[in-house]
Amino acid sequence: MPEPSPDPRQKVRDLSIRLILLLGVASLLGSLVSNGARSVTGPYILLLGGSAAIVGLVAGSGEFIGYALRSATGAYVDQSHRYWKVAMAGYGLLAAIPLLAVVGRWETAAVLIIAERVGKAVRTPARDTILSHATTTVGRGWGFGVHKALDQVGAVIGPLVMVAALVFTGGYAPGFLLLGIPLAGVAVILFFARSAVPKPGRLEVNRGTRENGDELPGLMPYATFIFLGMAGFASFPLISFHLKAQSIIPDAAIPLFYASAMVVSVIVALLVGRVFDRIGTHALLAIPVLSTATVLLAFSFNPGVAIVGSLVWGAGIGIFETVLRASIAESTAADRRGQVYGAVSAVFGTAWFVGSAVMGVLYDVSLGHIIAYVLIVEAAAVAAYLWMCRSRIVVRFQVGIGDLIP
Repeated sequence: MPEPSPDPRQKVRDLSIRLILLLGVASLLGSLVSNGARSVTGPYILLLGGSAAIVGLVAGSGEFIGYALRSATGAYVDQSHRYWKVAMAGYGLLAAIPLLAVVGRWETAAVLIIAERVGKAVRTPARDTILSHATTTVGRGWGFGVHKALDQVGAVIGPLVMVAALVFTGGYAPGFLLLGIPLAGVAVILFFARSAVPKPGRLEVNRGTRENGDELPGLMPYATFIFLGMAGFASFPLISFHLKAQSIIPDAAIPLFYASAMVVSVIVALLVGRVFDRIGTHALLAIPVLSTATVLLAFSFNPGVAIVGSLVWGAGIGIFETVLRASIAESTAADRRGQVYGAVSAVFGTAWFVGSAVMGVLYDVSLGHIIAYVLIVEAAAVAAYLWMCRSRIVVRFQVGIGDLIP
């Protein structure tokens, strides 16, 4: 008897899982390169003659540009549909990292550091749009959770690679050159991923029929919620500054706090992905809860409480981008997804920049001021979430009434 033909739906599912894992490994290697470098770019700029103010300016500018440009690159990929070319071009700018080994001036190093962040802005909307197609059959939350978890694994390994290079060679240049090895791996993985699924849009059978009128009423409250939720989320540099300034733990233990937080982020990304597939955007409510818990715990003067706060911060990292990207994929028409990814990422980055700056200033006043600020901002985030839910209900009601009108 002839063998039964394979189920087309199972074939699409298997191909989707393969693509998610390939992009996850590419992100792991890319995160290894970028986070390995970012863990030492501050002291490296100082070594080249830059001041502490220059370090702060370069780091802040790079992060802001890396998020702000995503709105433009997201709109471009929606218009051009050149998802693979744009993603590969963005990953290609990681080549700026090995080049840091041969610079002799802080100005040149600053240009390369910012160039790497520009690459992040270029590739992210295109990559997330590809992932949104691949997660259709396997679950949005699970797919983005797996990808985020693999990305965070790279964020843990990268700094450890650079530390090893410094210990065994005593210099930064060998470490930057060593990061060129995983960079080559990124190129190979992307080649295989593109060969396996040259047109990822075909993985999403139902590409969505949402019109602008159905989608946009919920976008403004959603963006407002993301901005407020992120504006109250403390950055780890500020947490680590507190740990050192108050002599809460030895300096050598601070990287261990960060590594532990990253491990938690990996686990939480996987768990919250499954949760999202069950409860949907209600998972977003964890964001103001974790933001508030972080500031109450991480800025403690007790080492035990502070490490719990760091772990809660890591859980927040695992939740933020997983739920954010999955919720956009679930509720946005395929032909506008890149633009929405870019716009929301710009909001996310701007909020992170503004919130970090405000909390940094308030820290010099008192910890009480930081706590009050976070409580107010996250309460406003909950109000924005209720606004978002109400907006979605109104839209669905209007669509339902429209269906009854002949």
